[in-house]
Amino acid sequence: MKIVILDGNTVNPGDIDWKPLEKIGDITYYPRTNPEDVTKRSRGAEILIISKISMSREVIEQLPDLKYIGVIATGYNVVDTNFAKERGIIVTNVPDYSSDSVAQMVFAHILNFARRVEHYTEEARRGVWGNAEDFCYWNTPQIELSNKILGLVGLGAIGVKVARIAQAMGMNVIAFDPYSKGLPGVSLTDLDSVFKRSDFLSLHCPLTKETNYIINKNNLLKMKKNAFVINTGRGPLVKSDDLAEFLNNDVIAGAGLDVLEVEPPRDGNPLLRAKNCYFTPHLGWASREARIRLVQMVADNLQAFLDKRPINVVNR
Repeated sequence: MKIVILDGNTVNPGDIDWKPLEKIGDITYYPRTNPEDVTKRSRGAEILIISKISMSREVIEQLPDLKYIGVIATGYNVVDTNFAKERGIIVTNVPDYSSDSVAQMVFAHILNFARRVEHYTEEARRGVWGNAEDFCYWNTPQIELSNKILGLVGLGAIGVKVARIAQAMGMNVIAFDPYSKGLPGVSLTDLDSVFKRSDFLSLHCPLTKETNYIINKNNLLKMKKNAFVINTGRGPLVKSDDLAEFLNNDVIAGAGLDVLEVEPPRDGNPLLRAKNCYFTPHLGWASREARIRLVQMVADNLQAFLDKRPINVVNR
């Protein structure tokens, strides 16, 4: 059985190991694979383990031995799952391995807007605090989160974690999720109300035709001028041009983004130079603890497939 990992560096740059997978079989490992090398490196493999490698119909057609694609992520839009199903190829993903880590990143962005720790560290180092006339100094709004409204678009595993942290900090949580049965203390409401009422709006919905560009001019116009947008979900939930325009014109207060439409971002992305827009490079999921859990769950998926009891299948 030939197992090939095509882009392992995405998950494991060397600080964790592949032992859970190595126990199953011999692995051919590539840290990264360019698109033109995917077919050559995959040929003859029965098992492919990928993160962001495109498994299009054209690629799959050239891999007659392929029986299983294990995606080292929750999102699996890099795979043509319908064609894989036609070919009898099982595709699996890894749900809910990083909910705690992503929820933590949401609050890293929220607290950045509320208190600006890094900004004031730099101000102190530059002597601004030292030259202040009073014992304390600030030049940005200082925001207490208690009693602020956190609006969630999506109340799945990550949304629930975020809601519970917010509740512990005294925030009032509202949410839009047509598929959720709700959570104690969280007020389920319609999407318009979430946009209109939120002091902080955090996106936790899947990327679908309905949610693509859900952050757009029409919805941004509904928001408070002092509200903030947080996106740790999927980049295309946000229409970059619209959000940048509203930030630059002070129509909303700020945005904290862990994901973008195109990653890595290109120089022309208007958000890179937008006012009060802060970034983390798609690392909300990437705590060491979450990645160790991820590799174990990838191995569990593969072992279940080999035992003829596949789990986490996305193309049944």
